[in-house]
Amino acid sequence: MILDTCALLWLASGDKKLSRPALKRINEAPAVYVSAISGFEIATKAAKAKLKLPCPPQEWFDNIIEHHGLTVLPLDLNVCIAAVQLPPIHNDPCDRFIIAAAKMNDLAVVTADERFEAYGLTVLI
Repeated sequence: MILDTCALLWLASGDKKLSRPALKRINEAPAVYVSAISGFEIATKAAKAKLKLPCPPQEWFDNIIEHHGLTVLPLDLNVCIAAVQLPPIHNDPCDRFIIAAAKMNDLAVVTADERFEAYGLTVLI
């Protein structure tokens, strides 16, 4: 499975927006991924003071990845091109990278964004 950026933030903060079933599946999954684009989104929000982190974004991201045993999926050329080729259901470019990565790697997505399902993805909320 792959975490949308909102799900990553909820996991990191223990936010109840991450449902018990989703949290259980995350904890039981053999591998849980985050897209490198989530690092971009989090760093951008922190730089614009829309997100308060307890430490610099790189340190925060590294700590969360290590603490939760997550794996970062890079933005390789195939994902970047696939994100552009997706139907125009979702306009957020960062989410399009996550959707493309999920489709290319056959991963369920943990997100509250219902538009992800329109791409034929399994969504966990």
